[in-house]
Amino acid sequence: MQISVEKTSELSRKMTVSLPEAAVQEKMAERFKSLAQKVKVDGFRPGKVPHNVIQKLYGAQVRQEVTGDLIEATYFKALQEQNLNPVSQPFINTPDEASTEGFEYTAIFEVYPEIPLTDLAQLDVIKPISHIEETDIDEMIEKLRHQKAQWIEVNDRPSQEQDQLTINFTGTLNGKNLSDGLVENYAVVIGNKQMIAGFEDNLIGLSVNAMKTFDLSFPEDYSHENLAGQTAQFDVTVTKIEASIAPEIDDDFIKSYGLEEASIDDFRKDVKANMERELASALRNKLKNAVMDAINKRIQLTLPNALVDEEVENLMKPYIDMAKKQKSSLDDLDITRDLFIEKAKERISLGLILSEIILKNEIVLNEDKVKEKVEDLAKSYEDPQQVIDWYYADKKRLNDIHQVVLEEQTVDFLLLQSIITEQHVEFKDVMNNQRH
Repeated sequence: MQISVEKTSELSRKMTVSLPEAAVQEKMAERFKSLAQKVKVDGFRPGKVPHNVIQKLYGAQVRQEVTGDLIEATYFKALQEQNLNPVSQPFINTPDEASTEGFEYTAIFEVYPEIPLTDLAQLDVIKPISHIEETDIDEMIEKLRHQKAQWIEVNDRPSQEQDQLTINFTGTLNGKNLSDGLVENYAVVIGNKQMIAGFEDNLIGLSVNAMKTFDLSFPEDYSHENLAGQTAQFDVTVTKIEASIAPEIDDDFIKSYGLEEASIDDFRKDVKANMERELASALRNKLKNAVMDAINKRIQLTLPNALVDEEVENLMKPYIDMAKKQKSSLDDLDITRDLFIEKAKERISLGLILSEIILKNEIVLNEDKVKEKVEDLAKSYEDPQQVIDWYYADKKRLNDIHQVVLEEQTVDFLLLQSIITEQHVEFKDVMNNQRH
């Protein structure tokens, strides 16, 4: 077997594999012999059909089958001999079936990039630190109060900040409606920033049945490209105004959070404990993200197109499913492939680099840390053991935890050789700006 490899680009390879005609004929002879025992040809007894007759009747078919088998048998052997690692199935140019001058085929594929791990020495990492102040606890308790608030109609006054308005509205751009007609009975809380910037501000000071028309520009980085930076006109009618009435912090309120016969101080301690747990998790995520950002800055990889295309498809799948449920298309949702390419490249790059770090440094999954992770996830539930059992009852769910823990172990390994600078961050900023 003769093998030649041509580098057609940084990651693309064209591998040519050649075998002598004798190797093809040997395999064909074996196949003809087997056929002679099975086929039925008029004028000949079973098993007595002459070789030249078998060859004339089935020669082309047998050669095609044999060359297919030889491709399958030699392709992976050739890869091994050339120390090549394709990222996906190859595109194979099959040999000329009419040829009797030997056997040759070409396989075209992409290989994984080389990853220079030496570039990861002494990463510059910003480590966020934070702690919980009494004012943070006060704000959290206020949030808990408002989560249990009731909405009471206040149609006798104009709307104000934090009111919930029920509105009917339309938006038009260049004479075209932005939705399928009038949007009815839409609830929006003024100040919650659920609409584009400026929309909720225009709802302040309106009374029930009031109508208002205003122009607003979509942000330049708006997710729908055809709307980004464009100015649309909105027509709004207010049908209901509601104010939020939060409960007092009394025994009934405290009991609603599962604390029987607890004082206000006990409640604050419980709230603080939950906040500390969430803060610790958020800080870990921020530190992990800081390491990932440092890796991305330090190592720039050329990525195989096959992997990028596959990851883009994975990222687009939820939107495709959503479009199907809505009986629309990705074009209707202004979802294009280009929106996912950079995210796909980032994920693939980090995945390849982390896998190489794990392999080269022989980082082994720590089962004790897996147990700690599952128990930590279960702490915030009413019955932690039930949650723990749920994870361990399914290999796929537990495997997801394995990957998270192995990634955290790899981050810890990198931090040991990084230059770390601590940076204080306010509690609310940590919790409001998480990236997973």
